[in-house]
Amino acid sequence: MPDGAAWVTLPDYMTLTEKLMARASGKAKVTAGENVWVSADVLMTHDVCGPGTIGVFKREFGKDAKVWDRQKIVIIPDHYIFTADSKSNRNVDILRDFVKEQGLPYFYDVIDDPNGHWVFDPSKGMLARQYGKNYAGVCHTALPQKGHTRPGEVLFGTDSHTCMAGAFNEFATGIGNTDAGFVMGTGKLLLKVPETMHFQLEGKLQPGVMAKDIILHCIGEIGFDGATYRAMQFDGAGVAGLTMDDRMTIANMAIEAGGKNGIFEFDARTKEAVDHRCKMNGTKATYEPVTRDRDEKFVYELVVDLSKLEPTVACHPDPGQRKKAKDMGDTKLDRAYIGSCTGGKTSDFLEFARVLRGHKVKIDTFGVPATPEIVHDLQTAQWDGKTVWQILVDSGVQMTENAGCAACLGGPVDTFGRMNSPMKCISATNRNFPGRMGHKESQVFLASPATVAASAITGKITDPREYWS
Repeated sequence: MPDGAAWVTLPDYMTLTEKLMARASGKAKVTAGENVWVSADVLMTHDVCGPGTIGVFKREFGKDAKVWDRQKIVIIPDHYIFTADSKSNRNVDILRDFVKEQGLPYFYDVIDDPNGHWVFDPSKGMLARQYGKNYAGVCHTALPQKGHTRPGEVLFGTDSHTCMAGAFNEFATGIGNTDAGFVMGTGKLLLKVPETMHFQLEGKLQPGVMAKDIILHCIGEIGFDGATYRAMQFDGAGVAGLTMDDRMTIANMAIEAGGKNGIFEFDARTKEAVDHRCKMNGTKATYEPVTRDRDEKFVYELVVDLSKLEPTVACHPDPGQRKKAKDMGDTKLDRAYIGSCTGGKTSDFLEFARVLRGHKVKIDTFGVPATPEIVHDLQTAQWDGKTVWQILVDSGVQMTENAGCAACLGGPVDTFGRMNSPMKCISATNRNFPGRMGHKESQVFLASPATVAASAITGKITDPREYWS
């Protein structure tokens, strides 16, 4: 058992997750291990799982069936998009046809023509934009940007990293195509109430240390299966110093410890972010957050002093293989990568640029912003007379305007940044099981954007504090 941790009896009072599940099931109280029917507030699917979910829905409810609530389904193509693979391109067309049939308002299409067909044109190269005005990018980053994450709600998504939305004080979890097809038709799902693990964050991060280092530390403490079918609750005085992007990074990787969901407390920063996005996009603006019961008890507790954390790396072959970056200077690299829902946000690229500014990368380095909005941020925000985008390009980073998942999960062989031969890559993404970013004999080292940047400069795993300014 890790130092500072203690196993305790199951809770007598409800945690944040238990409160959310009680509300969504219409019950006054639920307990860990209890099976309850939960009502969904939002169902999200994308181009990889959407066609399968639609198939299940039509098979079980009938080819002419209507979804349970048109306003509560969000469809975001993002995974296998910028590839010439014809089946991947066709998946987007399947989504478009279903959206037209059902009259769904929240479809973030790759193209502008509602009667068109998506075809990626490799002759235009991988760097120049190939999407229309409605395209939203990576689903987990796009959901809050487009006003679909609200405190106190239940979000189901056909993707394991749906738990990222727990940063906004909601119960968010990934489900499979069969469950999603059922939710699509009924708006409900039978779930077991998870036990809750408590991660109390105290203190403040030191320069050069990022939110990614927090979650890699936590996963390193419990192991990559240490939170299997459990809720990971993050709170404490240290949370006040974390931005919403920071919280999203942490909640996103709850699944990398096997967690059912990750969840944060609601505070003024949450309210500001959610209210702004809902107003900007005209989405539902009312919500009811859940607050902590100070008598709550947990199945596991860990106090994390943020001031003592250092740049951390998760080594091949799973996210629980934690080491300090400063102790890995002998690990030579072939590639560096920044992107994904976890590591492709505007703030991630800003810290990446902070380290890289004035330096040149020594190894092939790929940059994939998570959403078109982030592309715009980087191409307009200036630093000493240069845009952040230009700073990165001048440093030798291959930056693509085609926001999306890209090589985070491998994809077809022509995917931007994919590893098609055995190599070692340091990446700001969230998963490093064998084959995750392409070739199954490659090795992926997970780290913060700052650590990825420093390592790109030297060609070996490097503590970013050596370059911090």
